[in-house]
Amino acid sequence: MENRPLSVIAREIYQTWPKINYAAKPYLDAMSCLESIKDNYFQDSGQGIVRYFLSNATTWRGADARRIKAELKNLCK
Repeated sequence: MENRPLSVIAREIYQTWPKINYAAKPYLDAMSCLESIKDNYFQDSGQGIVRYFLSNATTWRGADARRIKAELKNLCK
């Protein structure tokens, strides 16, 4: 299975997480500008952005959250 672009994943997160945590939002905004975990957003690595998003997205729950978080964690391996 091919990895989805981070911007596509970010779009899905915006659609499925109605009240985005204020601490996760900057990282989600950055993810929406990236295609790959190997890309950089200014001085930050895509992998770092995804990791910081995940650490700030603990309040996001449900089936969509579990599925997408697992996908993002898999990208960071």
